[in-house]
Amino acid sequence: MQTKFSISLVAFFLLATVGFAQQIPMPQASPSARISQKVGLTDVTVDYSRPSTKGRKIFGELVPYGEVWRTGANGATVLTFSTEVSIAGTKVPTGSYALYSIPGKTEWKLILSKNTNLWGSIGYSADDDLLRFSATPGKTSKKYETFEITFNNLTDNSADLSLKWEQTRVDFKITTEVDPIVMAAIQKEVIDAKTTDPSLLYQASNYYFTNKKDMDQAYSWIKQSTDQDPKYWTMHLRAKIELALGLKSEAVESATKSKNMAVEAKNPDYVGLNERLIKSIK
Repeated sequence: MQTKFSISLVAFFLLATVGFAQQIPMPQASPSARISQKVGLTDVTVDYSRPSTKGRKIFGELVPYGEVWRTGANGATVLTFSTEVSIAGTKVPTGSYALYSIPGKTEWKLILSKNTNLWGSIGYSADDDLLRFSATPGKTSKKYETFEITFNNLTDNSADLSLKWEQTRVDFKITTEVDPIVMAAIQKEVIDAKTTDPSLLYQASNYYFTNKKDMDQAYSWIKQSTDQDPKYWTMHLRAKIELALGLKSEAVESATKSKNMAVEAKNPDYVGLNERLIKSIK
């Protein structure tokens, strides 16, 4: 009898354990999100959770001024960089970092922590800080019911990361290395290799033109490219470089060739680009 009772008791606890392990699927109060952006040659990813206002006063109340905030909800907000970047003039090595902040009325402190495993800011220690820097909060033109992180003001080598909630916005710039990497590749693949590949010559020429480097060298490369294998987009670049060098008649001729090729290829964008370029010369 005692044995049967013991077996029944064990069975009860096993069933109870299984029952508590089961969960009812429900939407998250602060759903998780991931955003990624190519910044220059670097992949930047943000993993975070998105709390909503729900009628509450956020900054200064729900999120107190002067205290470390997880910059989101649930687990730590994590930034991941595929290469070294610069933030606030400081080099940040490749890797993942928790983003914490200390909100204030007129100034925020933003923190990159090497500890990405905390639940929110519980257990946060300044000893784990990789970087602290200041940012000035601004006011948004509309109310953000749900906390939002976005990338803005993209350039060839930088982007602003924007934090927006309620009517408060805080931005900071992420800068990446681009020019040394591209120039090293051009040196190796184009200059040292003495390439005759029209595509590589076009790419090198386009980079030199866009970044206002040696325009004579850019012209030499684009002439080689278009003489071998003219395309409407490569001829258009040739026209722009010729105009930059003051070769107006040559620029008109190249733009006209580019336009005719674009017409044949049924590409109205390049037709319009060339028409506007020719009009600007005449």
